Amino acid sequence: MLELSSIKLYYRTQRGIVKAVDNVSFKMNDGETLGLVGESGCGKSSTALAMMRLLPRNVELYEGDILLNGTNLMNLEEEDFRRQIRWQRMAVVFQGAMNSLNPVLKVGFQVAEPLIIHKNIDKKEALKQVKELFYLVGLPPEFTERYPHELSGGMKQRVIISMALVLNPDILILDEPTSALDVSIQAQIMNLLKRLKKERDISMLFITHDIALVSDLCEKIGVMYAGQIVELGPIENVLLNPRHPYTQKLIASVPLLREERTPEFIPGAPPDLVNPFQGCRFFPRCSQGKDEFEEREPPLIEVEKNHFVKCWLYSDVK
Repeated sequence: MLELSSIKLYYRTQRGIVKAVDNVSFKMNDGETLGLVGESGCGKSSTALAMMRLLPRNVELYEGDILLNGTNLMNLEEEDFRRQIRWQRMAVVFQGAMNSLNPVLKVGFQVAEPLIIHKNIDKKEALKQVKELFYLVGLPPEFTERYPHELSGGMKQRVIISMALVLNPDILILDEPTSALDVSIQAQIMNLLKRLKKERDISMLFITHDIALVSDLCEKIGVMYAGQIVELGPIENVLLNPRHPYTQKLIASVPLLREERTPEFIPGAPPDLVNPFQGCRFFPRCSQGKDEFEEREPPLIEVEKNHFVKCWLYSDVK
């Protein structure tokens, strides 16, 4: 359904060019949920911005191919993309719901606005559809008359999810939708997403730093490091048999309730994306690295069916 191929998104800064997304590729099938995990600053949110073409002014390079049901979205003019794709075919739920809501407008109108503008539906009918959508996401229909400050954090996140679903898109991008919520509300939002996935058969890209949430919702997982995907595959394969040293360390850092295993830490610090490492970008922090890995960047290697790893450990280095 969706295929990203060699996506690059670089930013201009006073320090130099930041390679936030550097040659990222993956595929998503219809009705599938892909989880994207990694440390802060690894390029997860920038990947979502690249998909939605919500680019800041300091973009230095934006290239690659994004195929949606065979149509290359990169060939569309901005106005065509805005009218045909953004929110119609792909929608996004950003981190921090309050930042996405206008404090002086009722939330019902804010959710109904895309219907009024894009579908030419009158306000009364649009609000009726919003009330049905609120019921779907677990909000009382009368909440359409409330202002953002009258809602709790979990309620506001449900409003934002409603806003993303209002035009019935094919793909929903979720950028850490639960990171600002407490654990009990986080569980409610996760249950809501699982129900939406089942009832609407919608494809999702779930961006998070929480591996536990990915294991609860996703069929596939992509592990990002320094602007690149270093491991990609079915959730069971990657979590039960991680191949990349970074993925192994990432999973080993998670505390376990039923095992007396001391959580491990990843030595060193993430690389500077203004001047990233020339070879394997994890090499300076890797305990399994060899001198041969320092100069050459590894390709994505298929270690088992649909399980890919960007690591020289699984290929002969000549």
